[in-house]
Amino acid sequence: MTTTNTSCNVASLNVYSPTDSNPWNRQKVNHLYRRLGFGATPEMVNNALTQNPSTLIDTLIDEALNLNPTPAPEWGYWIKDDFDARPENPFEYRRDWKNQMVADMFQNNLRDRLTLFWSNHFVTEDNVYGSPAYMFQYYNLLQLHSLGNFKEFTTDIGLSSAMLIYLNGYENTKNRPNENYGRELYELFTLGVNNGYTQNDIVETSRALTGWNEREVRWGPITFDANKFDNEDKTIFGQMGNWDYNDVINILFEQRSQQIASFICTKFYRYFISPVINEDVVNQLSQTFLDNNFEIAPVLRQLFKSEHFFDEKSLGVHIKSPVDVQISFFKDLNFELPTDFEFNNKIRGGCQELGQELLKPVDVAGWQGDKDWIDSSTLTTRWDRVGWYVWRAWRHNEEQFRTIAKSIVEEGSNDVELISRAIMDNFLSKELISVTEYSQGLEIFKDQVPENYFEDGTWNLDWDTAPKQVYSLLQFLIKIPEFQLK
Repeated sequence: MTTTNTSCNVASLNVYSPTDSNPWNRQKVNHLYRRLGFGATPEMVNNALTQNPSTLIDTLIDEALNLNPTPAPEWGYWIKDDFDARPENPFEYRRDWKNQMVADMFQNNLRDRLTLFWSNHFVTEDNVYGSPAYMFQYYNLLQLHSLGNFKEFTTDIGLSSAMLIYLNGYENTKNRPNENYGRELYELFTLGVNNGYTQNDIVETSRALTGWNEREVRWGPITFDANKFDNEDKTIFGQMGNWDYNDVINILFEQRSQQIASFICTKFYRYFISPVINEDVVNQLSQTFLDNNFEIAPVLRQLFKSEHFFDEKSLGVHIKSPVDVQISFFKDLNFELPTDFEFNNKIRGGCQELGQELLKPVDVAGWQGDKDWIDSSTLTTRWDRVGWYVWRAWRHNEEQFRTIAKSIVEEGSNDVELISRAIMDNFLSKELISVTEYSQGLEIFKDQVPENYFEDGTWNLDWDTAPKQVYSLLQFLIKIPEFQLK
């Protein structure tokens, strides 16, 4: 007997409208920003609470649509000779651009969340193609198309130099056909494994993709060479003709539109909602994708505004990625660190240490995420690394720990139990089921302050001890299991 995982979130795609029983509160704001972006500063959270959720989501999507790609570095279009003329190893340029990616994720919301998402969909590995310029150009395409038209995105990414090298399109000629890109175009990028294509479709598609082999200089642009193109008829999805690259894309999106919509919307659902799929919701999103000619933005507007997205059962169902456990937490805290700490570099290094090296997924299928992020080794490494960041923030400026607490807690409150719980809840995706950890956190938060000061109402967050109390509570918080969820 076989069983199928079925989502327990049965809320609809109707627009979420706050009510007394289902209010727009800090928990939902944090949920929104941790899924659409990489957390939110206290100022962002407090501002969001004054807005209508749908209006806020429209604003976030419009901002992403209108945001220009990160400007090209000086070396963004250099060839190999240009890099060889500099003393730095090319890896240093690639490392610096990964640091820039971290900076973009800290600064922006949905556009760079989607840039990370697409880097794990249209996968390349920077160590395979080597060129820092190819890395930038690939990253530029991810940003440019992140919320645009998926058909145009698919067209452009396949002709990027990074992809032509990574999946051997550069080696695919009429005399020596290479099936790698044709296979992954269907299996990983548009349709899914064994979904609507045959081995013969892959063979014929590979013939149609020949000719993109011309490169005058190493790490220079890769262009079309008609002499290496297979100029004979091919049959793809039952359609026969002397098809070329653009024909392949057109035939794919005409003949397999339903499969493409379902495959991509399932990935959206799994990434933004839950690892367990609600097929009815995916089907509705797929129809929206088709109705809008594969424009991404309308699908995400429908999803993010919905009762389904904000349902209690969509909270705390993802294990945080290395990016999330570092960037989102520190964006939520809005802490300053010493300028010489090189925080972006530390975050990038932390991602690599924890199994998510930016722009270098584990293989062409990408990081599988969720439970793959956690094991006995990476869990303790997460504790140590995030705890170290918190300690460095403490050493730099103790007062900012009082500031974050005051931004979360109702002004004037001196109820130590409510304050301790409010701080913990702010950094968790949902309330803890067990009261034990709240009780443990409370005892740590009291931190040697005489009990009578809490009992008679003398103590409050203006006390000299408050910053150290918040520091101790945060160090406790990062080690409880629920902190790893979003």
